[in-house]
Amino acid sequence: MADTRKSSGSAVSLALLLGWILPGAGHLLTRHWIRALLLFLAITSLWWLGIAMNGHLYMPGGGDPLSILGFVGDLGSGLFYLVGYAGGLGRGVVQVATADYGTKFLVVASLLNVIAAVDAHNLRIGRKPDGRSL
Repeated sequence: MADTRKSSGSAVSLALLLGWILPGAGHLLTRHWIRALLLFLAITSLWWLGIAMNGHLYMPGGGDPLSILGFVGDLGSGLFYLVGYAGGLGRGVVQVATADYGTKFLVVASLLNVIAAVDAHNLRIGRKPDGRSL
């Protein structure tokens, strides 16, 4: 069996970085088009539904441990978090019951994005077989 690992460290890191910045972009780099599209649609839908439900985006410097964990979790959505933070999204006072669900949607979207970026990285380095026939 041939070794399919990539030798370039920067190309390996690129799949992970692109996958974190934009959902599905790491899989585009590994030429997994359908997986990239499905991940982009799923993560984008979860994130924007969370915002639509008045979900809370955790801000840096929260102080208490749960706020710090929430911030780290939200940061996993990459560009979406940066746009939301810059645009002032998810900062309102929670006044509706769906806001708690929205917050969970935001965190789940972010953590799914991290898992997807690691998956793209593993595909790129050959640690995970890509499932394509020879």
